[in-house]
Amino acid sequence: MQYLWRRIGALLVTLIIACTITFAVFYIIPGDPALLMVGTEADPDVLVSLRRELGLDEPWHVQYWQWLKGIATGDLGNSIRLQRPVVELILERLPVTLGLAVLAMILTVLIGVPAGAYAAAHRGGVADYLTIFISQIGLAIPHFLLGILLLLLFSVRWQILPPGGFVPWSINPWQALLSLFLPALALASHRIALVTRITRATMLDALNKDYIRTGLSKGLPKQVIIYKHALKNSLIPVVTVASMHFAGLLAGSIVAEEVFALPGLGRLLLQAIGYRDLPLVQGVALFVALAVVLTSFGTDVLYLALDPRIRYE
Repeated sequence: MQYLWRRIGALLVTLIIACTITFAVFYIIPGDPALLMVGTEADPDVLVSLRRELGLDEPWHVQYWQWLKGIATGDLGNSIRLQRPVVELILERLPVTLGLAVLAMILTVLIGVPAGAYAAAHRGGVADYLTIFISQIGLAIPHFLLGILLLLLFSVRWQILPPGGFVPWSINPWQALLSLFLPALALASHRIALVTRITRATMLDALNKDYIRTGLSKGLPKQVIIYKHALKNSLIPVVTVASMHFAGLLAGSIVAEEVFALPGLGRLLLQAIGYRDLPLVQGVALFVALAVVLTSFGTDVLYLALDPRIRYE
């Protein structure tokens, strides 16, 4: 139990550091944010009013304290361009990006783990070499290029899946899933290849352990030993990589959302940067940073279910 409390304490410290870095990056960027937003030809009174609205006329420590208070109360300010609360805009776009990330991670696990385990169980065979070859291709092809190829095949030529856009989950969950399938597959391609190779490597190491050879010598079914015991003990490195890549999916969905015209957080961030909407850029960046930190904490907790050697005292 003490270990769990230590992890929670580390989580809180990391959250504070993430908030501080997010604030510091935007504070030390050269130039006047207010001037960037309204342009160099803006009226001086407008500039003064905007600086006051953003709190830029206060000392840095006052700005930082107000920033932390806003985070604690769920107030990240208002978007300059859209004149709406930043939190409201993030929550409005979150179902698209979260659905995309979850679906991409499901595809990664459902394809990558079985493929890697099967290749390891048939080391040196045709399936093993074919898996290595396909995973190498998956690592080499950029996901935006694969996304365009998938669009040309499944949407333009075969007309099986929608070419872009998003149907809200509340209106038609099935259509929403179909809208996200191609971008999720494109986004997951590199991660599927990586998880496949890591699963294969860790499985090969586990299959050489003494307890595996002992089980085989006692006549236990080979499939049970491979897929129940060896695979389970090989999943910790896979979970680590997969969890970190899930956070990366949330942060790296900008290109996929642009290619498939998905109204998610990545596209919102790109538009905010283009319009120099500082509060919105800062809010989305902070949300992504917090998602990465919380995902890392969830991974530490998940280790307990996979490795009984980890004890919470």
